[in-house]
Amino acid sequence: MPYKILIVDDDPVIREVLEYNLSNEGFITESAASAEEATAKLAADHSLILLDIMLGGISGLKFAEALRKRRNQVPIIFLTAKDTENDMLTGFSVGGDDYVSKPFSIKEVTARIKAVLKRQQMREKIQLGDAIIDLDMKEIHIGNDKIENLTKTEFEIFVYLARYPDRIHTRESIIDEIWKDAPYITERTVDVHITRLRKKLGVHSSIISHRVGFGYHINININ
Repeated sequence: MPYKILIVDDDPVIREVLEYNLSNEGFITESAASAEEATAKLAADHSLILLDIMLGGISGLKFAEALRKRRNQVPIIFLTAKDTENDMLTGFSVGGDDYVSKPFSIKEVTARIKAVLKRQQMREKIQLGDAIIDLDMKEIHIGNDKIENLTKTEFEIFVYLARYPDRIHTRESIIDEIWKDAPYITERTVDVHITRLRKKLGVHSSIISHRVGFGYHINININ
């Protein structure tokens, strides 16, 4: 599946050049002229943001900082005419993953994007909207909330659903994935575990949806 890049820059020429060239590199591109527009367009399927620091209105730095405060970990590469050490440090301190100074070459931008995406793949985390699953620490965060007291099975069910958010998972498929070698697991067992999981999710319980007659899936539109 192609990576989807959100380009945020108030210069229409730069947006057009980046969209054209990155599309030719096989990326899906979308652009915004401001942080406010980017906020409206940003979705769970965006793989990376190219973000101009010197935006009118809300600056790129403030936009990035706001995303990180909401636990949105989408990779960010800053684009800016500034190239001082302080500017670089500020960009990294608010959660930037890389930094490209203007004027830049398309080859450089493309190389930086590929490098950041490769690093992102190596991180043991899954993100879906406001939900972040830390596979190393075995933790789930949704918005500002950490989901507490999950059992190993409940965590594994959530991870399985989150890895394939575009599918509806039957009870049989969940049994085959979570209880591979366990005998005598019934469909009722799946329902009980998901009921307990949704209870622990609390106000975020609707992130797991049930399609009667079909199965369960993650609702990535939940904020």
